[in-house]
Amino acid sequence: MRNRNGEASLSRDPAHELRVALARKIALFIGPAENRATEIPGLTLHRRTAPTAPCSMTYEPGVTVIAQGRKRVELGRNVFIYDASRFLLTSVDLPVLSRVIEASEEAPCLALSLKLKMPVVRELLSREEIQVAEEPSDSPGMATGETTVEFLSACCRLVDLLDTPRDIPFLGGLIQREIVYRILGSAEGARLRAIATLGEQSHRTAKAIAWIGANYAKPLRVEDLAEIAGMGVSTLHHHFRVLTAMSPLQYQKQFRLQAARGRMLMDGLDAASAAFEVGYESASQFSREYSRFFGQPPMRDIRALRSPSAPRLESVGNG
Repeated sequence: MRNRNGEASLSRDPAHELRVALARKIALFIGPAENRATEIPGLTLHRRTAPTAPCSMTYEPGVTVIAQGRKRVELGRNVFIYDASRFLLTSVDLPVLSRVIEASEEAPCLALSLKLKMPVVRELLSREEIQVAEEPSDSPGMATGETTVEFLSACCRLVDLLDTPRDIPFLGGLIQREIVYRILGSAEGARLRAIATLGEQSHRTAKAIAWIGANYAKPLRVEDLAEIAGMGVSTLHHHFRVLTAMSPLQYQKQFRLQAARGRMLMDGLDAASAAFEVGYESASQFSREYSRFFGQPPMRDIRALRSPSAPRLESVGNG
């Protein structure tokens, strides 16, 4: 493009401008911290100044928006790489392997994560003007989507509310509804609709996933889980693996191991105590499975994580 004087000028890119603005806002509000839980319910800000080591964690239902930088998330054999041009949507609790792959002191990885409330999703879906595409039958419970101008604008306005806390109770919910509306209007909204819609196979499977997350220390019988979901055992197995990239028993094991790691790291429990707390009957079995999953025995792993020279890990959650 050229201006009136015939000189070359750069064309405006509204999406790029909004990404730059969002990065500036996140940097302002988070300061030197790596994570900040904000006054807006469900909204957390994140900052990393270097790439991180891969970290096993559980992503909750929500959306993660990167304003600057890049991340990689592995769900089973599915790999999701997202940056300022794409958001990450998680529709159910998912054990993943996550890492920041692009960040520096000069250009930190800056992101926000917003938890999604399924009642809000269902309420929006009940409105006849909401049109959502049909979901592919084999799509997992995680996807990336384009950060459009409209979507980024809503994210910027949500972060702006941190400047005026008195407006949060009234405007916070409205802007979060707009963000959900924008997601539902995207191609990735189909998975969110399926999870939220009562009676859908994906919604029934999500009930089984939620039960394991709340009861991971209890013995698991897949027959009982299928009854909770209102599905046959083989049907549950199929849909469970589609959503989570693992079987119900593998899902429970990952939840147990991550919970035990957290108890040892944060609460100072020894390996045997942590094992029994998360449902293992054998400390030796726990140690074997822990070593396979995290790469070294429990207490050696915890000592390494506490070492000042340890590689930096991603934080727990969707950041």
